[in-house]
Amino acid sequence: MIFSKAKWIADISQKTEKEESPTPVVFVKNFNIEKDVKYALVHSTAMGIYDLEINGKRVSDNYFAPGFTSYKNQLQYQTYDVTDYILKKNEITVTAAGGWAVGTFNYKRKNKIAADYISILFELEIEFTDGEKLIIASDDSWLVSSEGNVREASFYDGETFDARIKKEDMPFKNASVIKQRYSPRLFSQYGPPITVYKTLSPISKVKSPGGEMIYDFGENFAGVIHFKINGKNGQKIIIRHSELLKDGELYTEPLRTAKQTLVYICKDGFQEYSPCFTYMGFRYIGVSGCDDNDIEIEAFAISSELKETGTFECSDERLNKLNENIKRSARSNFVDIPTDCPQRDERLGWTGDISIFASTACYNYDMSAFLEKWLLDLRQEQSIFGGIPMVVPRNGHEWPPFTTACWGDCCILVPWALYLSNGDKEILKKSYPSMKKFLGSVKRWAGLFSIGKRKHIWQFLFQYGDWCAPQDPPEPWPKCVFTWMKRGKWIATAYYANSCHIMSKVSEILGEKADALYYKKLSEKICKAYRDVFTDKNGKLNKEFQTGYVLPLHFGMTQGEETKNMAKNLDRLLRESGNK
Repeated sequence: MIFSKAKWIADISQKTEKEESPTPVVFVKNFNIEKDVKYALVHSTAMGIYDLEINGKRVSDNYFAPGFTSYKNQLQYQTYDVTDYILKKNEITVTAAGGWAVGTFNYKRKNKIAADYISILFELEIEFTDGEKLIIASDDSWLVSSEGNVREASFYDGETFDARIKKEDMPFKNASVIKQRYSPRLFSQYGPPITVYKTLSPISKVKSPGGEMIYDFGENFAGVIHFKINGKNGQKIIIRHSELLKDGELYTEPLRTAKQTLVYICKDGFQEYSPCFTYMGFRYIGVSGCDDNDIEIEAFAISSELKETGTFECSDERLNKLNENIKRSARSNFVDIPTDCPQRDERLGWTGDISIFASTACYNYDMSAFLEKWLLDLRQEQSIFGGIPMVVPRNGHEWPPFTTACWGDCCILVPWALYLSNGDKEILKKSYPSMKKFLGSVKRWAGLFSIGKRKHIWQFLFQYGDWCAPQDPPEPWPKCVFTWMKRGKWIATAYYANSCHIMSKVSEILGEKADALYYKKLSEKICKAYRDVFTDKNGKLNKEFQTGYVLPLHFGMTQGEETKNMAKNLDRLLRESGNK
């Protein structure tokens, strides 16, 4: 039985201020063997993120194990074959940082969201050639230190690494056995690992007015840099990251509180470095603290491991470039969960973003393992009343699971996109109860304080509405927010109709005939209500805006001349706004 002997261990003496990530910790275990090894397997996980070495050799090149899940409900563990790593005298070293579970995370800069301490759970199973077995498990005989090479680490702020520190000089003490705040189910890793998918070299370098050496990698991506240098003891190299330049300098204002900075303190001689406990969204880096002729820099673009299944090319290079940018943006936002951005102090699994993008992603990549991992979290975090969190995993997000259009519809749109891409009905079966619960909640909110056809107009409780729609003329923040949200009932009603239409198809596929008929008729009623309440019944909105035409056209909510008139009216609005 896996982890039958292992205990969660930590350095409980650590003190961490609010809005900060705890100092990374180093766990060490030494042991000797006398017999010949038949096989050796490691099973390991963490509250935080960890990097494993045995006898000075990294066991995996993947990033941010054990991954980001709904830590209250499930936690992945990794299994590694380390047979070839085992010697007569052995040292296990696990370096762990706060990551998503313990480190500072979300735009409120919370920390210790899922656990009180950086901690690990570890088991090494060795079978000898004579059939005897040995288990090396994490317990209070392990040593721990908070004085390792990695002095600071956080997804938003970056990493500080002191190469001068030697393990033999670090102060160690016995680790403490702890009880976790939550008791998640432990699963062998079921999501794809985070890996390097491309190495980039700078296309130019130029000194900024402020004195930094600016390197341009030619494209925006999520990843980390790697450098080699002949350094001097105590030499401090600072590397900042940004997606944009302004007046020849890194433009970091869009990062908000995120620092996206690496600090590397050199030892004497040749050395190389790449961070293991953070990543950045960037195109440009600013380097200070060394002569540009003394350092050799490249960058690793990272994402969850995804197999490319679709390509696109045409005679118009603008469209080809657009498609390339779409795929690059996807890669940058598929770092273990589907995020909204790879750079600022957010990087959350906003459900509205993947609702809209899932179908596009499934054209380009095999998204099965990635999205099924995320959907497991979604189903676990859906409220008993049917609401879906705005962010999955919630992990400190304050808003309760509302029943909100587009964001909540992800429980239908994402499984449907997966099914259309691979034909596997299993994901529909797993998601079906969640889908029904969500639409039941939508129906209750739509019918609140309403009679007649207005029972099918969905307005309450909260809607983002026409979120981030361009305004002509542009409106300042936060005035634009209220304009977007005032359009909530149009957007929500259209999504309600579409999700019921999809649900009728899902029910048919799964052999739920009564449900299929129910959702088909409900979708038809909602479509009619949209036309009767919001339009002149001949294809013109009583209150015109682009999305109010786009959604019913895209969702197939109109027929015949009405459809043609809607398209003409949309075309007119586009032309009036300068084709924007």
